[in-house]
Amino acid sequence: MTETATFGGGCFWCVEAAFEQLSGVEDVTSGYAGGQVEDPTYREVCNGTTGHAEVVQVEYDADELAYEDLLEVFFKVHDPTTLNRQGPDVGEQYRSIILYHDDEQRDLAEAFVADLEAADAYEDPIVTEIEPLETFYRAEDKHQNYFEKHPNQAYCSVNVAPKVAKVREQFADRVQ
Repeated sequence: MTETATFGGGCFWCVEAAFEQLSGVEDVTSGYAGGQVEDPTYREVCNGTTGHAEVVQVEYDADELAYEDLLEVFFKVHDPTTLNRQGPDVGEQYRSIILYHDDEQRDLAEAFVADLEAADAYEDPIVTEIEPLETFYRAEDKHQNYFEKHPNQAYCSVNVAPKVAKVREQFADRVQ
């Protein structure tokens, strides 16, 4: 049974590459969501004028991988306590956001965040937005599978590769 989840945790190249490591993930698509401009371009989103976040849509086999597993990986590969920032990337487009597809995903995401907060998992408060997905816009082709195509590019070496390594190490039992 294939389901879809949508997350934004900074640059979509980073988040996409991290989720692609997991068994049960059938496809990851980089795109934009959460804004007010119809069918925005990368340049428009990067200018910070559309209100969109860079996000990924994860198609996964729910019989092999639970939504909670995706939440666990999501909260390990980005910092949910920095408002509109991930590492060197600054702006509303890099915000931490979970865009739920139904009430069950909303409830699971809210409970997951509440559990993290109750456990004092982070020194600072979690600022991750939890919002309904209204529209997902697929990013341009050159942004799909970016890390796979450009593993030696400087940004990828410094920012994406460590996230991929973290997933491969911390979730070894769930890596393809």
